[in-house]
Amino acid sequence: MKKKKVIIHPDTEFLSGPNSRGKEFLFLLRVFWQFLNGFRKLHFVGPCITVFGSARFTEENEHYQNARTLGRKLSEMGFAVMTGGGPGIMEAANRGAHEAGGKSIGCSIELPHEQKTNPYVTREVKFKYFFIRKVLLIKYSYAFIVMPGGFGTLDELFETITLIQTGILNDFPVVMIGKEYYKDINEMVDKMIIEKTISEKDKDLLHFTDDLDEATEYIRQFIHNNYKVKRKSSWILGEN
Repeated sequence: MKKKKVIIHPDTEFLSGPNSRGKEFLFLLRVFWQFLNGFRKLHFVGPCITVFGSARFTEENEHYQNARTLGRKLSEMGFAVMTGGGPGIMEAANRGAHEAGGKSIGCSIELPHEQKTNPYVTREVKFKYFFIRKVLLIKYSYAFIVMPGGFGTLDELFETITLIQTGILNDFPVVMIGKEYYKDINEMVDKMIIEKTISEKDKDLLHFTDDLDEATEYIRQFIHNNYKVKRKSSWILGEN
């Protein structure tokens, strides 16, 4: 009987304690290259909105259809739509943007069990390391939409909201789609305020709604009042 080949993700090796000096140095070079590649591909895509959510929803699911509608609405407002590039909510948001003729960006991750990039991505950046991917999903976005999802979605949500709370990231909108789905999160925020583990004003960092028009208008108003950025690419450096 043929032994099944075990594929070790690069994150696993790095997070499994000290490696040799040579391996640690090569790791730093790989990190540098992935960051550089991401910077070059995403620097001039324009104002982005990142959509987080589960990879497990199929086309028939209500959350998938909502993400598709949001992708279209955001694109029609002039934003590039950015996701993790995978299936489910990510595919739906990219699909909506693609169908509207807008920019549809995927920051995909290489996993041992291959996660295929969805076919609606028009610009893709591939990463080996989760932490680099998360940095790039946050770095180029001026608002974040959190659709129903699992552990990965919650990880992205709380990292983003912590960066905003601590002032490291600008006070960009974080819109939670799914009042019932995220009811416990909302109640937990209230509990943290009561226990004084967060400030009362921190509740304003999250906007809960089921209304897609309300979500996009909330973002539009913020961008209209705060967003003024213009960059020119350099053809000499191969940027576009």
